[in-house]
Amino acid sequence: MKHVLFDCQDQLLELFEHLNGVLFCIKDADGRYVYVNDGFLNRSGKTSKRDVIGRRASDIFVPSRAQQYEAQDAHVLTTGASMHDLLELIRRPNGDAGWYVTTKLPVRRDGSVVGIVSMSSDLETPSADDIAVNSLTRVIDHVTDNLTLALRVADLAEVAGCSTGQLTGRFRQVFGLTPAQYVARVRVGAAAALLAESKLAISDVAARCGFTDQAHLTRQFARYTGLTPGQYRAERTDLL
Repeated sequence: MKHVLFDCQDQLLELFEHLNGVLFCIKDADGRYVYVNDGFLNRSGKTSKRDVIGRRASDIFVPSRAQQYEAQDAHVLTTGASMHDLLELIRRPNGDAGWYVTTKLPVRRDGSVVGIVSMSSDLETPSADDIAVNSLTRVIDHVTDNLTLALRVADLAEVAGCSTGQLTGRFRQVFGLTPAQYVARVRVGAAAALLAESKLAISDVAARCGFTDQAHLTRQFARYTGLTPGQYRAERTDLL
């Protein structure tokens, strides 16, 4: 039986089938998938949409990732509040780990929340020209070379020679992120590389990547990857 949660659903679903680098899904009020596009299907590792429709995140993803998704869904379903710009490090269809930004919105009917629509966009690495044209080269180098510093947005704006508002606009245009999200992405990415490629203690990884301590690294790393640093080290880039 076909589920219809909102008007113009068929037209919107056809649109999302043709968007490259976008993972889109609809869930009902019980957290079961009602629809997924091909991008999501590739992300799930399944070969047919029939293997996803009617199931929950816990039926498809590893427990750490499923718990993260279901906690987000529960928040949207119970509060009716949208969730925007959720930055996540997950696996792309080719198996590489990549950064995505996710938005989850409640679907309402007659005043009640009856489901969720979720969209994740692949934050592909911008070209050097895009970075240079938007005067971000100095900022990118500053972040990379000074991960152990506080790296406040005001300081980054000073490096760029612009206002904080202008800097935020440039980062959103080039990276699809705020400056603060970009710093978090670089820190977590650097930590992921050290965890996978070195035998450094997790506390040392935290110090090298600008986290206040190991607990801070663990909280932030789990927030963006769905895994603790120890789990990530054990599983390497297996983020499904």
